[in-house]
Amino acid sequence: MLTGLVTFSSASAGHAGDAADYPEFPYQPTTYSEPNRGQFHFSSQNGWMNDPNGLLYYKGTYHFFYQHNPHGLRWDTMHWGHATSTDLVHWTQKAIALEPGVHPGDLWSGAGVVDSANTSGLRTGAEDPLVVFSGTKGVSVFYSNDAGRTFQAYDNGRKVVTPQGDSRDPKVLWHAATKRWVMVVWSDEGGNGVNVYTSPNLLDWTFRSRFAASWLFECPDLFELPLDGDKKRSKWVLTDASGEYVVGDFDGTTYRTGQQQPQRMDYGTNHAEGSFYAAQVFNNMPDGRVVQMAWMGGNQGSTWTGNASFPAVLGLRSTAAGPRVTRQPVKEVEKLRYRTSSWHDRRLTPATADKLLGTQSLDTYEVEAEFDLKGATAKRFGFRLDLRPGGTAGGEVLYDTAARTLMGAPLEPVRDRVKVRMLVDRAQLEVFGNDGLASITSNVAFDQRPDSRGMSLYAEGGNVRLVSLDIHELAPAWGMGEPTLVHNLPGQWRVVNGSWSDVSAGKQGSSGGDAFYLSDHTGADFTYEGDVRLVSGTAAALTFRADPQARQHYTANVDSRAGVVKLWRPGRDIATYRTPVELGRTYHLKVVTKGASIKVYLDGGATPVIDATDDSYASGHFGLNVFDGTGQFQNVKLS
Repeated sequence: MLTGLVTFSSASAGHAGDAADYPEFPYQPTTYSEPNRGQFHFSSQNGWMNDPNGLLYYKGTYHFFYQHNPHGLRWDTMHWGHATSTDLVHWTQKAIALEPGVHPGDLWSGAGVVDSANTSGLRTGAEDPLVVFSGTKGVSVFYSNDAGRTFQAYDNGRKVVTPQGDSRDPKVLWHAATKRWVMVVWSDEGGNGVNVYTSPNLLDWTFRSRFAASWLFECPDLFELPLDGDKKRSKWVLTDASGEYVVGDFDGTTYRTGQQQPQRMDYGTNHAEGSFYAAQVFNNMPDGRVVQMAWMGGNQGSTWTGNASFPAVLGLRSTAAGPRVTRQPVKEVEKLRYRTSSWHDRRLTPATADKLLGTQSLDTYEVEAEFDLKGATAKRFGFRLDLRPGGTAGGEVLYDTAARTLMGAPLEPVRDRVKVRMLVDRAQLEVFGNDGLASITSNVAFDQRPDSRGMSLYAEGGNVRLVSLDIHELAPAWGMGEPTLVHNLPGQWRVVNGSWSDVSAGKQGSSGGDAFYLSDHTGADFTYEGDVRLVSGTAAALTFRADPQARQHYTANVDSRAGVVKLWRPGRDIATYRTPVELGRTYHLKVVTKGASIKVYLDGGATPVIDATDDSYASGHFGLNVFDGTGQFQNVKLS
């Protein structure tokens, strides 16, 4: 998108890394606890972020790419940042996906798809190509054959389509009815609008039509939604960067709508420095949901700028005014709930509303509330948030009974009821009314002090009945993944001792003695393998059947000083295999266990180099080990 460049052109200049440095990683460490840092809203580990890019799902992992400047806190030198999640809630920072100077062209906003049928012919191994689209004044193609770890340019970045005028922000999707890929690209040719192209293979594109509209500026998205849940009455929604949209029909080549004016999807500040901009939905979702994330540009901390909205599932509902898009938090938010407080059937007056939640002290939380307007006399009612000493509040979420609005967003009661749902983070507030008919995404200036965590209900000028209220306190979403270690073990990893860090080559451990990095996952009989590289010192290893403190374990290592592959446990060297071990070389170790039998294989050999028997430990944790030196680990696999 261009708006960010205009707005932030006064930023200090950044620079891209050299090709030899690709990908620019690791970031500076963080505990994700800086002031204003969202605890369950994704933000880049460091640097600037803006538009979500290339959102897609592949083999159990959600990939979130985003416009990114890793060198500063303002818009500059657009990269594609990258984060992944297995549940849409816990995000793990990954290495940069597209980098200027390494990948050709302007790496601005775009889309990503999974080419599961290999229509492009780009597949070179076992993984389906992940294909992403970017560029200005034309669209370039980049692809990954290693599940999104690295990307390369197709045909040196040649433009596969070039609309007239300024153009950017391609969105690509699969159109099942015509069995073709579809691309919509914004351009200003004759005014705002999108060009529609189709392709059988993601590489060769044919122009089909243009949808022109004065409101349609930047970052278009196009997706299908069933009306009132009925797939036989599905409609197509076309949106722009500000969240304005129309509902219509799409036959694979031409978009048509009878709506003369767009509707607003979200009533936050819908511009580039605001709270809801450049939203995009995920491609290739496994369950048919349409899930969207947007850029919340107004939040900033000491080491980061901008964050993403919480993932929302979209729907399409009939109303008296016509079909309307609904937005609600994905159900996975329930994974973060750790304590719930509830109230039911309370008549709220100005006095009772103010006192009901007087004991609450809340940091990050979710609210689900329902109010009954039948017989209500209150002019406004709702919540005051971030209550501070002296009675001031950092925010208010109020329904106006005369105007029929929630925080300014139109919201008609449903059978005299108003539902309010809120996600309250440290500087991010998302409000949803009547099951998503109203959506308000806000940047907030909450006070971070421990004595500013109060919350109260509010009723102005009369009474209203509170039908129900649930407050779910939410745990932080950070720290669940491995940024650089490629592995397939479920759960978290943790440091037992030594120094462990994320490097581009994987996980790195250093210690003057034994250093262990253990997975929460345990096993008894298995095949456990991985790449081990001794950077310096004595030995690097795979550990298995360990207790939580690694006081008991089996470990299979490569030992440079003794020149062996060794299987050992505390108190005993079980077996060794003599072979030269070089510093800086990667070795592949594989351990196969069955009861007391332990076999160790080296570098993919068909015959074990160690075939031993030991019955000291029947099961335990998997892990990594370094002794008296520094080692790096990658591609750790359990089967």
